[in-house]
Amino acid sequence: MDRSVIDHRLESLRRCITRIESRRPSTVEELQVDADLQDILSVNLERAVQLCVDIANHLIAATDARPPSSMGEAFDILYEEGILPDDLAQRMKKAVGFRNIAVHAYQRIDWAIVFDISHHRLHDFEEFARRVVDVNPL
Repeated sequence: MDRSVIDHRLESLRRCITRIESRRPSTVEELQVDADLQDILSVNLERAVQLCVDIANHLIAATDARPPSSMGEAFDILYEEGILPDDLAQRMKKAVGFRNIAVHAYQRIDWAIVFDISHHRLHDFEEFARRVVDVNPL
């Protein structure tokens, strides 16, 4: 496993979270009418999820575990390998579901959900990053 790959992706994840925190609106109504905020939040959330999937796949490749057949399954495997607790693995799988809607059906995004994620679920990404560092200390 190339530790520099993990470190680079963790830094990119940190930047996505910081960008979301710095631009998230104070009300869902503000987000619903501001296309620029919608783009900033949705793109950075998409990136954050993709970075976590990439990190998960990199970690899995360094084990004897089976390769995941889907993005969400990568988090199940990290749970099976003792890297993530089940509740975090389940939350990360839900994040993949959001990412899939944002990438493939952007016009169907529920901005109230994006607002909620930006205010109440960023800690899931931070916890994921902490678990990765705990498994592979810097």
